[in-house]
Amino acid sequence: MSSHREAPEISKDPVADSTDLYAFVSPDKPDTVTIIANYLPLQVPSGGPNFFEFGDDVLYEIHIDNNGDSKADITYQFRFRTEITNDRTFLYNTGPIETLDDKDWNRKQFYTVTCVDMHGKATIVGKDIPCPPCNIGPSSTPDYGKLAKDAVYKLESGARVFAGQRADGFFVDLGAIFDLGTLRPFQNLHLTGKNIFDAPGDGVNALDKTNVHSIALQLPLTSVTKDGKKYKYTEGAATIGVWTTASRRQVRVLHGKNGDDLDLGPTVQVSRLGNPLFNEVIVPMAQKDKFNALEPAEDKQFAEFVAQPELAGLLPVLYPDVFPNLEKLVADKTERADLLAILLTGIPEGIIEGFTNFTGETQSDMLRLNTAIPPTAKPNAFGLVAGDAAGWPNGRRPEDDVVGIALRAVAGATFPLIDKDFKPDEATGLLEQGITAKDVSAGFLGHFPYLGLPYDGFNNPS
Repeated sequence: MSSHREAPEISKDPVADSTDLYAFVSPDKPDTVTIIANYLPLQVPSGGPNFFEFGDDVLYEIHIDNNGDSKADITYQFRFRTEITNDRTFLYNTGPIETLDDKDWNRKQFYTVTCVDMHGKATIVGKDIPCPPCNIGPSSTPDYGKLAKDAVYKLESGARVFAGQRADGFFVDLGAIFDLGTLRPFQNLHLTGKNIFDAPGDGVNALDKTNVHSIALQLPLTSVTKDGKKYKYTEGAATIGVWTTASRRQVRVLHGKNGDDLDLGPTVQVSRLGNPLFNEVIVPMAQKDKFNALEPAEDKQFAEFVAQPELAGLLPVLYPDVFPNLEKLVADKTERADLLAILLTGIPEGIIEGFTNFTGETQSDMLRLNTAIPPTAKPNAFGLVAGDAAGWPNGRRPEDDVVGIALRAVAGATFPLIDKDFKPDEATGLLEQGITAKDVSAGFLGHFPYLGLPYDGFNNPS
């Protein structure tokens, strides 16, 4: 998965688990940048009576670096609080929820948004903003679209914000990929699949009809760039770095019978996400929890796993005779400078015509978005590797097939950018999961907050 349950400890703490991060120039408002941070993975829509919600004891943050030092120059903090309307019922709602202040909705959440500048000055920019409820079903949430629309809030700066449940827009064939790296479109070529499958298969989106909780921001472009200016795409200041984190207080004291637990001490970062799949696929299991606690500026220590990724060595083994050129590249222990650029520094100017998202020599895992590159009228799900400069690894859009892009890049599709004599294996251009954004049955919206309405529990019971 992009970052669902990607590390041993955070897999036990789903409320603080960052699952996906998106950053893109808004297609319908190109003078703005949209950032979406998802948390709480693998939500079954019917999961009552205690439906999913943000943690009142978790500090959620979205960080923006606009000067290339891999340190936050702008941070948006989100703190949530929960109110119980009726303390005499076990029910989430005692009637249809028709408005965000409906008395029949028993467990409401509100949040405060604080903007922190590079000097540590904190300014509250939104207070007591209501979240929408979870999508229960046609009896409980008869007009969910209106509830969600009413939860989009405009800040004084002109920015817009939303926090609440959405359909998970990430698509991945988990059941196949984690079964010894099987790709259903290539299953008959797999080391063990040769004895099981006679033909290629169709991909299965394991996350279909599951929900997440999203924190979405739509910010004026000039509020995220250095000195609030618009830059040409060739200027370094046009590119911003984005990542999201979740933190908890250092100490929890359990009071037992009375239930009045205490959270004490400073906050400690327990989750972090920049590029999709970085901690999931690149970082070894023994270091995943460590990665989640670090700042991006400390990521040089993981560069060796990017330069010679484990997956690149596995593909020729799992698919014998399918990736001979990649196999030689791995056998020669060739450093993957292409992947180092894509994931840790951004791509310098001159490598790809008309494109750069280079942020400097500091190696760090951030989503790097060149804000001067306009949205694509007809996006290509394979993003930059397919010639669409507005797609990942230039930021990330919801419809980008990041698993497919990563597979092709690791298999050698991007290595000719470094070595023009290298010829990617023929199969590299065919690598895919067998699923696309069209397989996200909820669909995506053409406007903020872009991710589709969450699946309801009545019609999607499991």
